[in-house]
Amino acid sequence: MDLSLSEEQTMIRDAAREVASKVLAPRAKQADRDAKLPRENLTALAELGLFAVNLPESLGGAEAGVVAYSLAMSEIAKACASTAVTMAVTNMVGEVIATFGDDAQKKRYCPKLADGSLSAGSFALSEPEAGSDPGAMRTVARLDGDHWVLDGSKQWITSGDFAGVFVVWARTGEPGTKGISCFLVEAGTPGLSVGHHEDKMGLRGSSTTALHFEACRIPKSALLGTLGMGFRIAMMALDGGRIGIASQAIGIGEAALDASVAYARERKTFGKSIGDHQAIQWMIADSRTELDGARMLAMRAAYLKETKQPFSSEAAMAKLFASESAGKVCDRAIQIHGGYGYVKEYDVERYYRDVRVTRIYEGTSEIQRLVIGRATLGK
Repeated sequence: MDLSLSEEQTMIRDAAREVASKVLAPRAKQADRDAKLPRENLTALAELGLFAVNLPESLGGAEAGVVAYSLAMSEIAKACASTAVTMAVTNMVGEVIATFGDDAQKKRYCPKLADGSLSAGSFALSEPEAGSDPGAMRTVARLDGDHWVLDGSKQWITSGDFAGVFVVWARTGEPGTKGISCFLVEAGTPGLSVGHHEDKMGLRGSSTTALHFEACRIPKSALLGTLGMGFRIAMMALDGGRIGIASQAIGIGEAALDASVAYARERKTFGKSIGDHQAIQWMIADSRTELDGARMLAMRAAYLKETKQPFSSEAAMAKLFASESAGKVCDRAIQIHGGYGYVKEYDVERYYRDVRVTRIYEGTSEIQRLVIGRATLGK
């Protein structure tokens, strides 16, 4: 089995690593403190093609593949997890449009997502009372002549206050998942308003808002895919998105482990570095092993997606194991730092807060276990 990277994959990873260390990392603490992402972060990613890593070159993308995307995502998340969220969602929106959109939709939105002129893409599926259960969706879309009219609200929307285009799910038919369709809604459309910003525990630099649709009229051509296809589009997008979140969790975990190793070398107790104590060595050994295992699962899922093979269960495994493992790694990092790990002066405090949500969004750990369990049982 050859696990070596191609020249292009290595180049993408190294480019992401460089911009992460030079541009993102120095601003990460301030972004967390101000609860605002610097515009320079997004510009830097767009210039490197990191908003459209897997999009075809004909649509303005880098066409570098899913493995390269996973590697780049980890590098960005290692420096600034808040920036990585915007990168993840924008890539996901671009892929959804490239996969299910008609020619006009692809040409209108994909190149602008890739070059950053749309600022970001946004994924509007969750609602105040419909998170893991999209069948409970209440947002509706009704056809009125040559327009669709949207009414309802969405919740937990990444980049909701500055995204240029939203992929929005709404009910167009019978109750349950079969009556859900998908639409493309541009920022500034009359009837679309942005709700309050969530005051979050972690990923504070990434804005998370509500969206409200009140008699929001969009052209008939805004339908993405076919009528009633929305649930299928959402599930396929989330499968790919889980690779991104697994990679994000790995990046945060790697940052926490690096900080732990550095601190274990410099901090002294009882006349020697704490890294010389077996208790600390075992914590670091467990963290290293778990992160390497998570990386292997993420790479497998990315490779399967890239080579057009089934990957749903593998993506769920990667997301589950990576997010749970990274949480343990960040927890150990706090313990290794002792009291210093509990104060904002040290970055491990931020990593601990940032990593927690990776077990929730793009499908909770419990949902991942359902996906894996059903696949294993053949259901």
